[in-house]
Amino acid sequence: MLKVGLTGGIGAGKSEVSRLLASYGAVLIDADKIAREVVEPGTPGLAAVVEAFGPGILTADGTLDRPALGSIVFADPERLATLNAIVHPLVGARSQELEKAAGADAVVIHDVPLLTENELAPLYDLVIVVDAAPETQLDRLVRLRGMAESEARARMSAQATREQRRAIADLVVDNDGPLENLEPQVREVWTELTRRAAADTR
Repeated sequence: MLKVGLTGGIGAGKSEVSRLLASYGAVLIDADKIAREVVEPGTPGLAAVVEAFGPGILTADGTLDRPALGSIVFADPERLATLNAIVHPLVGARSQELEKAAGADAVVIHDVPLLTENELAPLYDLVIVVDAAPETQLDRLVRLRGMAESEARARMSAQATREQRRAIADLVVDNDGPLENLEPQVREVWTELTRRAAADTR
């Protein structure tokens, strides 16, 4: 099994890269998706978040009000650390379960937005960073996701810098250009991953 960490700044296009890798046959473990699952209504995770942040972070139907929680934690590093201390261990445990269920010859892609920030690179056989210039990220967040520029800048500044991400990368996917430039690069990455996975199982 080849364990791969995939990361990139918000708006860099990491989701598109993970989608392509999954379409080629990778086993995808999406930390963001798991992070949503572990705070669904009725979970111990949601109970712990409500205890830490109060019932004001719930919607009328009892689900987590993500924008309300986001507005609290992205403006306050200490509150963000509190949230991460609740959610990250739950995500880690679920990720381990899913990884164990993959085959011995699988290429397992862990899609982890905060891989750099949380110093998780040593957990993986190699790390792929999806890279884009900060001005490209900002443009995508404002134009494609409809974020206010101030919110987009706050989200970006809460993450690692481009240089910090590139420093831990074994492979870099350049996603500064149009979407059609991305697929051939990701196909090359997949060829390299399958080659390494095959070498590991010999």
